[in-house]
Parts: sequence; structure tokens; C-alpha cells
Amino acid sequence: MLRGFAPPARPWLAGHRGADLAAPPGTEVRAAGAGTVGYAGPLAGRGVVTVLHDDGLRTTYLPVAPSVRRGQAVERNQVIGALQDVPGHCPAGCLHWGLLRGRLYLDPLLLLGRGQVRLLPSRPVRRDR
Repeated sequence: MLRGFAPPARPWLAGHRGADLAAPPGTEVRAAGAGTVGYAGPLAGRGVVTVLHDDGLRTTYLPVAPSVRRGQAVERNQVIGALQDVPGHCPAGCLHWGLLRGRLYLDPLLLLGRGQVRLLPSRPVRRDR
């Protein structure tokens, strides 16, 4: 992995909303899970594929030359495109992999049983002690 998930403190601030995985251009890109292609095409000068999953999650993959089309059902591990040679995001070839629930970005490595887990208190913490 070249760069991990580093969400911003506030939704409008700069941050890294996914994981960059090292791979040479032309590498097959595969769906992280079964779902329906929500978008497959160009966006801001690079190819993007988005897969909508039944559990309400959405995975994104870029820069990818899609081999799938919008509305197509895909299975887990199915090839959805090939990594493009688009300079700018990484110093060398990489796949930027994202994960969202609604508008909230999550660490995509959680889908692999990895990633950063943050525990929150189950009840308000008293600070007067």
C-alpha cells in the first residue's frame, strides 16, 4: 500500500478518502464485493468505476478503464476494468480505492478485515472527575 485512509477532521477539509494500492498500469481491477455498477466512465480526466452493494456500501475505483457498464450486476472478485496510466495522484502506478456509506467515507481496508478501528464511548464521559 502506498498511502492509507486519512480522513479530514471536517467533511469539507482536505484529506485522503481512500487507500492507494501500488500496481502497474494495465493491472486488472476487481470488485471488492457483489453489487451493481452505479457509474463506469470518465470523471475529471480519469476513468472511474463505482459499485453499489446491497448492504448500502459503495466502493470506488480509479483511475480505471472500465470493462463494465452502468446497471450491470457484478460478482465479488469480478474484473471491472484495467488500471490506467494517469499521472498525478501517485508518484507511480496505483489504484485509489474508496468506500462510502451514504456520504460518509470509510477505510476500504475494513472490507479485508484490516484498517483502522476507532472505538467510541457508549455513554457520555464525565469530565469533572
